[in-house]
Amino acid sequence: MDNLRMFVNGQAMSGGSLNTALAGARFLGPATTAPLYRFYSVRDEFPGLHPVGAGGHAVPGELYEVTYEILREHLLPGEPPELELGVIELADGSGTLSMRMRAEALRAPGVTDISEAGGWRAHLAGTGR
Repeated sequence: MDNLRMFVNGQAMSGGSLNTALAGARFLGPATTAPLYRFYSVRDEFPGLHPVGAGGHAVPGELYEVTYEILREHLLPGEPPELELGVIELADGSGTLSMRMRAEALRAPGVTDISEAGGWRAHLAGTGR
């Protein structure tokens, strides 16, 4: 069975409440996106990347090697409707799968640009969570 690389930057990271969805996946290590994205908090429940033409930031996260089964049966079913599966660029120029914000979700109530926070964990720490 083929394996895929998956970048995560929210609750699916190590120690996060959704990391169990990656049980059986191989942790490849910390990773950072290319500076091509804005990073959003949705009601401080989960984050989302959104590609931009200019004014982007590098976003820290983690990289995993996953099977199609892990992706299909465990990770994707737990993702919120504001996100969609897509391909992103990492700082090293390689591509990987990741969840991204749907464009229409950017205007929803409770969506805040946290691009300058330094990642999801830094954002939550700054909010006292």
